[in-house]
Amino acid sequence: MKSFRTELENPIVEQEILELGQKIALYQSGKIDEDRFKSLRLARGIYGQRQPGVQMIRIKLPYGNLNRRKLLRICEVSDTYATGNLHVTTRQDIQLHFVSLDDTPQLWEELAKDEITLREACGNTVRNVTGSHYAGIHPDEAFDISPYAQKTFEYLVRNPICQEMGRKFKISFSATEADDYYSYIHDLGFIPQIKVIDGQEVKGFKVLIGGGLGAQPNHSELAYDFLPAEEIIPFAESIIRAFDRFGERDRRHKARMKFLIQDLGKDELLRIADEQRLAMPYQTYPIDYYETSYKPLNEAYAFDFSDPVFKTWFDANVFAQKQEGYYAVGLKLHNGDIKTPIARQLVAFLEEIEVDDIRATIQQNMILRFVKGSDVYRLFEKLKSLGLTDVGFEGLSDIVACPGTDTCNLGIASSMGLATRLTEVINTEYPHLAATKDIDIKISGCMNACGQHNLAAIGYQGMTIKVNKKVAPAAQVLLGGNNKGAGAGVFADKVIKVPAKRADESLRWLLDDYYKNREGSENYGEYYARLGKDYFYQLLKPLGDTAAFEDDWYQDWGREIDYVKAIGVGECAGVVVDLTITLIEEANDRLERAVKSLFTDKYSDAIYHTYTAYIHLAKSLLIHTDEKLNTQHNIIAAFDRLMDSEFDWPGGYDSFGELVLSMKKHAPSEEFAKLYLQNAEILKKQVEDHHKVLVNE
Repeated sequence: MKSFRTELENPIVEQEILELGQKIALYQSGKIDEDRFKSLRLARGIYGQRQPGVQMIRIKLPYGNLNRRKLLRICEVSDTYATGNLHVTTRQDIQLHFVSLDDTPQLWEELAKDEITLREACGNTVRNVTGSHYAGIHPDEAFDISPYAQKTFEYLVRNPICQEMGRKFKISFSATEADDYYSYIHDLGFIPQIKVIDGQEVKGFKVLIGGGLGAQPNHSELAYDFLPAEEIIPFAESIIRAFDRFGERDRRHKARMKFLIQDLGKDELLRIADEQRLAMPYQTYPIDYYETSYKPLNEAYAFDFSDPVFKTWFDANVFAQKQEGYYAVGLKLHNGDIKTPIARQLVAFLEEIEVDDIRATIQQNMILRFVKGSDVYRLFEKLKSLGLTDVGFEGLSDIVACPGTDTCNLGIASSMGLATRLTEVINTEYPHLAATKDIDIKISGCMNACGQHNLAAIGYQGMTIKVNKKVAPAAQVLLGGNNKGAGAGVFADKVIKVPAKRADESLRWLLDDYYKNREGSENYGEYYARLGKDYFYQLLKPLGDTAAFEDDWYQDWGREIDYVKAIGVGECAGVVVDLTITLIEEANDRLERAVKSLFTDKYSDAIYHTYTAYIHLAKSLLIHTDEKLNTQHNIIAAFDRLMDSEFDWPGGYDSFGELVLSMKKHAPSEEFAKLYLQNAEILKKQVEDHHKVLVNE
């Protein structure tokens, strides 16, 4: 089934770019307040940096999917508007830094020429849909998840059900039961399955819901052992609708779906989600299955491994695909960064060897797929000339790190500086371990866990300590994270906090201890579980002692001045805007969108835009009360309780709740969409009149 959004993609992008330029002008002239403008730009992938006056631009790449043309386009945009650097994130996005706000409409327009979007890469919406970079090439996969990740992205981007949620929402697709894309930490996690039904093989997914990281990591819960593939998009929509209505909106730290499940319980959330089904445009959503086309090779290629450097690199960074004779080549990008001159030369060579399948990975790397065996050595030589043959793709030395205090408002410590130091320690003192997959290291600059430190065998979280009345950078050491596969995983324990300048020593002690005392082939997570937290606390305890604190320990890694704690206002999840007049304006905007959707026969979209307008109108009169307005459910109940005698409910309804929730009782149709919209316009007039009375009292 073709995406119902694809046909309008170009006009929509053109309109959005024009609107962005107009909103920037209104904001700069003082006609739009800071909070409202912030919400608008975040939904367009524009994120305020730690440095004043410049923006980070997040480019959304569904399941990390790239080709030569797209990569060149991103390079051109970075060279023109940013710094000539591409930063790969743990959600398979590419970020550009130090961009002027005035340049963002033109930047977006340039990216759109090659079907690249910024839309909903930030803010309170569905973030980038991640999908395994081994999808379609892994020998153990049930089937290629790429078409399903792509259609999920297409269906949800710009979808009215997920434009103004209480918080962000994350979706992942793993390639195999090994669960390489961590379904257990996502709001929705999918693991592909094949099930025989009535003698036929049916594609489907194991589905997990409600996972998350941050300060309170939470393991997801199993929703389905097997959900047929044509039902995953309707299920995703129903869950998002339920989250939008019942999810927390005031307390940002409680606004993820994991907390909603804790409040309601999984079964109740699934029941509420099922209630949404009648109002949805599709009860099933078949997805055309396809796999990447390739030219079959006659036989496997026999490699010459007489060059030991090539052999070491091959063993660590090259993956044999399920397609005979083809290989995937991993590029280990330090701190997720690749400069545009290097990327351009790489693209030129990939054109020579006819490789056009590139994926960004959640380990902040890139992988080149469908490389013919006969071209692997030539590619190795080219990569070596570009400095891209560092050994250890997805190994110990492949350290994941968020931007931290380099650019992020919320950064407490220098994640990238620490990652650079730990990489030096491994490469110089433990080079024989660089490629081992027994241990992984992840670093976050704060508790929000963008570097996914909670998942790692060895994790570090940026913190501070006070020594001699001065603040110094520190690192919380976490140990024992372990992905068990099949949707199960163990989060790392917080073990001890050490000065940042002793974190490198902690790594030495941990590695030496592990390789001296482990039993058999147990990985680090298993080793940690066997010995227990106190063993490692006692091991590292001397490093936490600050009695002999040295002067340079007041400086973070990669810094030459003493540490100063400076945390800005985070923008990861947008803002709460609740001024009466602003909410009425937001309702007007939603009603205008509903009209546009009606003109294009998108009745479900029109209904949901109208529903959101009802919520804004109700909240506009409730914000001056003492009512708890942290969910849409509470807003509806409070409006009925306080305002019932003040309004004549249009359409013959007996209450606001009955009016606004009537959408659950009707399949989306032109007749109902028009009626629902007409009733909202009548209610809006009453709300505006009521507001005038309040102002004049």
